[in-house]
Formats: sequence, structure tokens, C-alpha cells
Amino acid sequence: MAGFPSHFDVLIVGGGIAGASLGAEIAGKKSVLIVEAESQCGHHSTGRSAAFWLESYGGPVVAQLTKASHPFLADPPSDFSDHGFLRTRGAVHLATAGGGEGRIGRAALEKLIPGLLPKWRSAILEPGCADIDVAGLHAAFLGAFHKNGGRLRTDSALKSARRQGPEWQVDLADGESLTAGIIVDAAGAWADSVARSCGVEPLGIAPKRRTMVQLRVGRSGLRELPLVDDEAGTFYFKGEGDRTVWLSPHDEIDTEPCDAAPEEMDVAIAIERFQNVVDWPVEAVERRWAGLRSFAPDRVPVYGFDPAQPAFFWCAGQGGFGIQTSPAAAKLAAAILLGEAAEPTAAKIDPSPFLPHRFG
Repeated sequence: MAGFPSHFDVLIVGGGIAGASLGAEIAGKKSVLIVEAESQCGHHSTGRSAAFWLESYGGPVVAQLTKASHPFLADPPSDFSDHGFLRTRGAVHLATAGGGEGRIGRAALEKLIPGLLPKWRSAILEPGCADIDVAGLHAAFLGAFHKNGGRLRTDSALKSARRQGPEWQVDLADGESLTAGIIVDAAGAWADSVARSCGVEPLGIAPKRRTMVQLRVGRSGLRELPLVDDEAGTFYFKGEGDRTVWLSPHDEIDTEPCDAAPEEMDVAIAIERFQNVVDWPVEAVERRWAGLRSFAPDRVPVYGFDPAQPAFFWCAGQGGFGIQTSPAAAKLAAAILLGEAAEPTAAKIDPSPFLPHRFG
């Protein structure tokens, strides 16, 4: 590869939020190359996310990473970014049942969501919910990676790798070859495929398609609308423009790793669920898209060396919470990979629930 060394201490496969954030953490301490199969990093998941920071999302184990990431996202170090990546929006978790401790009632709901249909009688508020500037965060991680000496190669899929002595012999799909001490699998939906290409047993990382729709509706003043979902997890929407919302049926459709596209049936389901929440007329579907979210069997991300191949490091299964957990997750993963104590952001997080050894 012209201009590239032929050996790296660490080869990261995948330049999405997982690979970029981990790369930014370790590039100053190891020689690191990120190889990305697409021409643009973050094409399949990171770049299609409607990401928000929501502490309750993902369960108690994931919540540790989410909470620990908030200070960094809100006020990152000056050498990383000159601005934060969060814009507080708040969230409203609707319920058809009335009353209950910690809930607001119908009258308060009507002030928050004008036109809410009568079936929705109460809600739990989560005022800390915030939009994440996904593109800005991802670009900042890649910028820090480059600043710390990391190298990036796009249009460069890993074809195969085999362990020979202390090194991986790596062949790329474009015909180039290199060696590496450690391979990091941060390939998202392709994580199991990358493992197989390295002779490593897959963990069962499952890609799932998530549908998103931008609607123009007959209601104005929606830009600051909170994130609205239901406790059953069948939809969510949030304000985007004065008369537009971003809407999802909260679907998780099993799929093969692919360049995901929305299906008409899923778009129709999303609109139907939206119309069962508010009385706002749907005037147009302005955009529709889909992204991939990949989960480990227990829906907890995987960070750590493979138990059968200790030079193969998993950084996969981030599901839909990979962006909101990325600062703390990257520091935790870097500590495991480097064999060092975690930096303060992740120092109080027990790594054991995230290690691949849990799958036996």
C-alpha cells in the first residue's frame, strides 16, 4: 500500500462509531490502521442514526456506559472538540393506563403534546433526553484518531486473515496484504463474517433493520417536540422541523448484513402507529431510510479478546446504543485491549459483563 506501513500493532476492521472511537483512544499508544469496506466511514449504521442520549435505553448494564458518557458528550475536552454534542430535548414515555407514582396525567400531557389522542392517559418524563450530533461526534473521533497518528484506508474490506506466529497475515479485498499484532472486529453487522474470515468462531452478532421516516404533518411548532414513545416500545417520534417529525415503528427486522433499505410495509406500519397517537394530518412522506443495528445474543455489547484466539478483539454488538455509549465504551475497550487501568470516564465500570467469555 503506497504510503502505508506493511505492519501495524492493531488493525481495526470497521470505521463506524465503534472503530473510530476505539481508534482515537489507542492511536497514540499503538500503531493503528482502520480498514473500512465502504468509501465512507459509518455508511450503514452510524451515518443513518437518529441518535439520542437516553439514560433508560438499553437496560441497566448498558446504562452504566450511557451515564458515564454524558459528561464527555456534553462538554468534551478542548483538544477533542470546541463544542458539545448534545441538545436537550426531553422524552415522554406514554401509557394507556392512568395514574401511578412518578407519572404525569392527561392534563399535563395535552400541554406537552397538543392533539394527543384520548387513549393515552399518563406518561413518565425523562427530561435529560438529548439529541446527539452524530456526524459531528463521529468526525471528531476520526479527527482525534488521525491527530494521534492513526491511519485510515477506505474501500478496503478484510478478505481473510490467518495467525502465523506472533502476527496476523492479512489479505484485503483490493489485493493488498499486511501484518498486524491484534485484529479488532468493529465491523457492526459484519462482525461475525469478519470473525469467520479470521478463523474465529462467531458469537451470534445479529443484524436487525430499523426503519425511519420523515413526515410533514398538518401541525406547526414541532421543532422542539420531545421524543415521544410508548412503554411497549412500538414507536417513537421526535420533532425535526417546524412541521416535520422523524418517526420509527421501533422495528427490529432480522436481516443479513446489507445496505439496508426501508420496505413499504414497514413505512406504512410506522405511519399507522403515529396516527394512533396524535390527530395531526400526515401531508407527505418526505424521506425514508433504514439502518442496521447489531446485537449480541444477550443484547449487551461485547468488548474483549476472544477466549480461543487472544489476538482477536471483539468490539461489537452495540445495538442501538453504540453512539450514546461511545465515549465510555471506547475507554473501557481500550483499557481491556491495552491491559491498562481504565481512564476516569470508565474507571468505575466492571468490564466482566462485556467480555466475550460470557458466551462460553
